[in-house]
Amino acid sequence: MKTTRQVSRRRFLAQASLPLTPRVAASSSARKPNVILIYADDLGYGDLGCYGGKLRTPNLDRMAREGMRFTHFVSANPVCSPSRAALLTGRYPTRVGVPRVLFPQDKEGLPDDEVTIAQMLKPLGYRTLCVGKWHLGHLPQYLPTNRGFDEYYGIPYSNDMNPRLLLHSVPGKVEILEEIATLETLTPRYTERAVRFIETSKEAPFFLYLPHTYPHIPLAASPRFKGKSPHGLYGDVVEELDWSVGEILAALKRHNLERDTLVLFSSDNGPWFLGSPGMLRGRKGTTYEGGVREPFLARMPGRIPAGKVCHGLASTLDILPTVAKLCGAPLPPKPLDGIDIWPLLSGARSSLEREVLLYFDNVHLQCARWGNYKLHVARYNSQVYSPPPAGGRINLPLPRPELYDLSLDPDESYDLAPERPDLVKEIQARMERVLATFPEPIQRAYTETAKKKTEGQTGAFPRLAQ
Repeated sequence: MKTTRQVSRRRFLAQASLPLTPRVAASSSARKPNVILIYADDLGYGDLGCYGGKLRTPNLDRMAREGMRFTHFVSANPVCSPSRAALLTGRYPTRVGVPRVLFPQDKEGLPDDEVTIAQMLKPLGYRTLCVGKWHLGHLPQYLPTNRGFDEYYGIPYSNDMNPRLLLHSVPGKVEILEEIATLETLTPRYTERAVRFIETSKEAPFFLYLPHTYPHIPLAASPRFKGKSPHGLYGDVVEELDWSVGEILAALKRHNLERDTLVLFSSDNGPWFLGSPGMLRGRKGTTYEGGVREPFLARMPGRIPAGKVCHGLASTLDILPTVAKLCGAPLPPKPLDGIDIWPLLSGARSSLEREVLLYFDNVHLQCARWGNYKLHVARYNSQVYSPPPAGGRINLPLPRPELYDLSLDPDESYDLAPERPDLVKEIQARMERVLATFPEPIQRAYTETAKKKTEGQTGAFPRLAQ
């Protein structure tokens, strides 16, 4: 049953904690580049054809041929809300107060004093739209229209959460379009909204953020795609997402915007129980590479070389500073954890020097990556989404750190720590130096984990010492 219900302006403003963002005229007569960020949900590193996958993804494969494909692009977290907080702010989710998945009963969201990509671009005259899954707070004050977006259309959290509301909002007004969102037509409806936005924004710079609902479960595809893939409903869903990307690219070509538009495609974390992490170990909810390493494609004809593959390390944390540099936007006042990766995107560099990248699960620091080397220092005592052991699922220090060379060992199978104690010491020192800049609760979680006495074999789940 479809219903439409409007939240009054008075009620909306009473709940909101941020001022409404006004439309600002362009500050320069020179056209600034458009930015389109397409973000899948629970898509595996090995799902796309251009990454060796079995699913039919001709439009994403074409995007890779016409742009750049990254092989070492990692999300800042292995689950939904934290990964999105990092993507939009350029800061670790454990810095910005979103260390875990948010649920409909939660009253929190991305804090007001964090600056999103949309809020960064608005003062430059950008039109902004968010279509799809938000998952950074569902109360009015946390919705995209209070975080720099002119308009929002989508489900504010995961599609397996209830009530499954489909919302439309503009500053000052929130409408519930469907009390129970129709899942089968979500992707085509998201796509139609996105294409219409491109058409109506072609005379001004724009930022389109399209975080798809799928392939997060429950899966659903429109009649045009359902039953068409030889790989079941998951294949149908990914093929429809690929079609959506094709529609976006076609709209840019139709309006002669291809060379003016940076198009980025990635996913929030690894696959759940369906989908493929490729040759990587682990899945969603783990800090093994299969939980955090994602497909990443970038296309901007004339600015990004065609057909290039980048093996340099990059992160979702890098999107905001890279967009800021490309668009000429001042960086937000708070220190960023990401870096500008335009030298990689332009083909000027094959890799960049950077500080260690930290891998968090909830508040817990579990791994750090420096170049091609990854150090594991902590792990939960059981698999995620499995019945917890007696005493509950807890984060524990490994009996000793584990070190993997991801350039030679992508599935993290061969521990080099005994042979490279010097490298273990160096990465751990760097990791702890960066951690010292985090909020006190995050530092305390690491310290308390390190105090626990554990036993077990390398590569296995640690267990408390008896």
